[in-house]
Amino acid sequence: MEYLHNLLSYNIILNSLSPRRKQLLENMGFNVIVEKIKIDEDYPKNLIAEKIPQYLAEKKANSYNKPLLDKQILIACDTVVIVEDKILGKPKDFLMAQQMLSSLSNKWHKVVSGCCIKTKDKNLSFKEQTLVKFKRLSEEEINYYINKYSPFDKAGSYGIQEWIGEIGIERIEGDFYNVMGLPTQRLYDEMIKITSNE
Repeated sequence: MEYLHNLLSYNIILNSLSPRRKQLLENMGFNVIVEKIKIDEDYPKNLIAEKIPQYLAEKKANSYNKPLLDKQILIACDTVVIVEDKILGKPKDFLMAQQMLSSLSNKWHKVVSGCCIKTKDKNLSFKEQTLVKFKRLSEEEINYYINKYSPFDKAGSYGIQEWIGEIGIERIEGDFYNVMGLPTQRLYDEMIKITSNE
């Protein structure tokens, strides 16, 4: 288990303001420093939806211009919700949240996260996909959730760890935590790779 001891000796610089990503990394045993660098989140219009989060994660990581020190890992992530080949971003208002949740009702959708991780000498990036199936959501359930949880900072207008996930999700295929915005199991394995020969 020497690789685990070595990995946990690193400090994480998280290029994201997401409290959920920070919490998940801390739950994994890491010390986390948040340093959010603002970028424009434009991407090539011909880029297929599933590749967008990895492209944006790399863009975010490359915007960090401080030198990384020994025992530091930079992590940048982006997550998108895709239903019927349409990307659902963060809703701007109540009506948009209603429309998004209605479009997810009684359907499968994809949650795709892209991650880019860097040390002072190496970098790698990857994407991870999870499939999620909601039951048929009633208008009352959708309105209750939006009013109580205000999911305006969440792609697709929902947090799987909240009430709507508990009462609404019928099936899930893949990493649960990926739907929260951080594919923890894949990230752990990739972090071991990038630190194993530092």
